[in-house]
Amino acid sequence: MTAFPEGTILGYPRIGRRRELKKAVEAFWAGRIDEEELERTTRELRASTRERLAELGLGRKDSAIPESFSYYDQVLDAAVTVGAIPTRFEDLRGADGTVGLPAYFTIARGEGDRAPLEMTKWFDSNYHYLVPEIGPETVFSLSSDRLVRQVSEAAEAGLVTRPVIVGPVTLLALAKASDDAPQGFDPLSRLDDLLPVYVELLARLRAEGAEWVQLDEPALVSESLPASVAQLSDAAARALDVLGRAPERPAILVAAPYADLGEVFPVLAAAPIEAIAVDLVRGGVPAPAAGLEGKTLVGGVVDGHNIWRGDLAHAFDRLEALRALGAAVSASTSTSLLHVPHDVTDESRLDERLVSWLAFADQKVQQVGVLARGLSVGRASIAAELDASSAALADRLAAPGVRDGAVRDRALSTADFSRVGYEERETAQEALGLPVLPLTTIGSFPQTGDIRRARARFTRGEIPAEDYDDFLRREVASVVSLQEDLGLDVLVHGEPERNDMVQYFAENLDGFAVTEHGWVQSYGSRATRPSILWGDVSRPAPITVGWSAYAQSLTSKHLKGMLTGPVTILAWSFVRDDQPLGETANQVALALRDEIADLEAAGIAIIQVDEPALRELLPLKKADQPAYLRWSVDSFRLATGGAAAGTQVHTHLCYSEFGVVIDAIRALDADVTSIEAARSRMEVVADIAEVGFDHGIGPGVYDIHSPRVPTVEEVESLLRRAVEEIPTRQLWVNPDCGLKTRGYEETTASLRNIVEATRRVREDVSVRV
Repeated sequence: MTAFPEGTILGYPRIGRRRELKKAVEAFWAGRIDEEELERTTRELRASTRERLAELGLGRKDSAIPESFSYYDQVLDAAVTVGAIPTRFEDLRGADGTVGLPAYFTIARGEGDRAPLEMTKWFDSNYHYLVPEIGPETVFSLSSDRLVRQVSEAAEAGLVTRPVIVGPVTLLALAKASDDAPQGFDPLSRLDDLLPVYVELLARLRAEGAEWVQLDEPALVSESLPASVAQLSDAAARALDVLGRAPERPAILVAAPYADLGEVFPVLAAAPIEAIAVDLVRGGVPAPAAGLEGKTLVGGVVDGHNIWRGDLAHAFDRLEALRALGAAVSASTSTSLLHVPHDVTDESRLDERLVSWLAFADQKVQQVGVLARGLSVGRASIAAELDASSAALADRLAAPGVRDGAVRDRALSTADFSRVGYEERETAQEALGLPVLPLTTIGSFPQTGDIRRARARFTRGEIPAEDYDDFLRREVASVVSLQEDLGLDVLVHGEPERNDMVQYFAENLDGFAVTEHGWVQSYGSRATRPSILWGDVSRPAPITVGWSAYAQSLTSKHLKGMLTGPVTILAWSFVRDDQPLGETANQVALALRDEIADLEAAGIAIIQVDEPALRELLPLKKADQPAYLRWSVDSFRLATGGAAAGTQVHTHLCYSEFGVVIDAIRALDADVTSIEAARSRMEVVADIAEVGFDHGIGPGVYDIHSPRVPTVEEVESLLRRAVEEIPTRQLWVNPDCGLKTRGYEETTASLRNIVEATRRVREDVSVRV
């Protein structure tokens, strides 16, 4: 067996330094390039990634470079590899039973009457994965050799890489029962049927020259899945016993990041595998366990979840503590680096002092190299690097703006976290004069090429501010007019001035910085640029009031003011790690509270404070969840607590298992909550009905993350299911999410169908109290 490398990473950003993957994939979808051209582009991207990682210090021949590329999503990759595709896509298989690239994308995005796989958050990150659908009818078979071919591709270039695939336990634990499955079916019950396909895959990888393989099993650290920790531990023991005893296989590294391994660690220690990756950023050094002799512990001490340079001396201390367990030790990132941008040296506009505090993916690879050298040669050999890291951290903590007395001295009382009772608000809001099943959208309208080009020209200084503002006013007027023509009841201004729902606020709040090239994959071909929250947060001036007031002046209908909530601003930013998140959230909440007061003063009677990330940050360990839910709910209530009784406060949440946080959603005390529900075919309404949720609720009827236009009948069916479960007086009608990523043709057609479906349901439904 080849020894595990002394330093590695668990994965690397796959979108490309300038989003080359996004551009190529979307060109393929649009028919501008063919499959051969797409394959050529992605081969070049993978080759440049491998060479870059080798330049940064990862070994070319020792399996240190992970083969972690994906065209869309790593969970979809694993599902397609083992043939776990829903029956509605079975006809897309080739004559030899394989699933090709066009079929792969169809499963991800849907087509015609075929709905795509559901999408939800990847543990407590801002990445979204596609949820496999598995039932008794699912026939597992090796249906794609793409990972095998990538290993061969690397070998042709003279590299021995480490293929990465989602492990069998996590694949099944994250899956949902297929539509054909009986009531109560558990996909994890198919583990024994799935394992032979993984055995076959391991043999193929070994034959192609892979010396190590990485099985990603983050489900093993989560206490928020349907399967219990005991069930997951048992499944892991069974799976690894089979895979570890496979006659032809590479050495196996099991990675279980995002939290402490806890009681699962002894199970992995006893398994017939060669290495275990432990997250020492989110978890502690494990207790001694039997079976570690001859194994390698891969210490995840470089934070793969955030962009701070961190404390390398502390990281090295943890690696040395890991050595005490009696296994060989290697240095690594805590998670895959898909959660961080490529390279901080690309950022020419960031303050130099701020840059000195940061480490993006490439810098984290270099940090791993430093720590690996220390493990090999001794701590003294890296003393200069450790000292430089400590000095940068001290400089960061002492820098102006990190602590602002004016922000910290703002007094708060218990009353600031509450509004008057919901019944009183409901009565006051009758003056809004809204119909049964009010129609609205979530906020954004399509960000067209014209909008992006105008923004880019303005940013480059090619057009003056007044011309850009005139352009934006025309866009707002067009969006308002379109909504009136369609017959929506509560309108939005479309947000053409916003490049991103978090970055826009970051650009207008003190304590933030924004990047030029800091793109991070959100899902599929979509990427976002998380802002950097480095200091105390305050609002120097109103942010949204001017645009909301202008849009309201164009219509007699109500216009929603649109804000992003404190938890989501934190979740979709890289946040300072030198104080509790709850303190930072309250600073953001106070800035939003001031914005709400200014919106009310400008005549805006409906204000939406989006919190799509509420579920996202929920800790994976149950013991940590109550504290998180307290501060996250409190920050929203602090932001909205000053609103008048007659002001209708909305919020929006998306891509979550809402049953897990339904009590927290109720505790937010928003007058109306809109949620994702279309892709899951309105499953969430059962949770809502079961808990007796009595505030306004808008379960989405249009999955905006698919290019499909839902039919009138489809939307009508979803609405009728909602009406069966929830009193009509509470229900709103809306898409799942904002329309920013869609085109106007599909958006207009979809909204027109929603309006017609709502008209039909309104005609024959009686209001239930």
